Amino acid sequence: MKCSFCSTNIEKGTGKMFIHSGGKIFYYCSNKCEKNQQKLGRDPRNFKWAKPEGR
Repeated sequence: MKCSFCSTNIEKGTGKMFIHSGGKIFYYCSNKCEKNQQKLGRDPRNFKWAKPEGR
């Protein structure tokens, strides 16, 4: 699996899965990624440490 925010590979047995009320599933490698996307609503394209798909 890959992190939904920074696109890094998540090892089996680690990370966090978040299921949105609409049925979309998000995977996060750390609390940092989860907080930046869910609570703060940030776009990963604006951060050097996050490598979104297509970069």
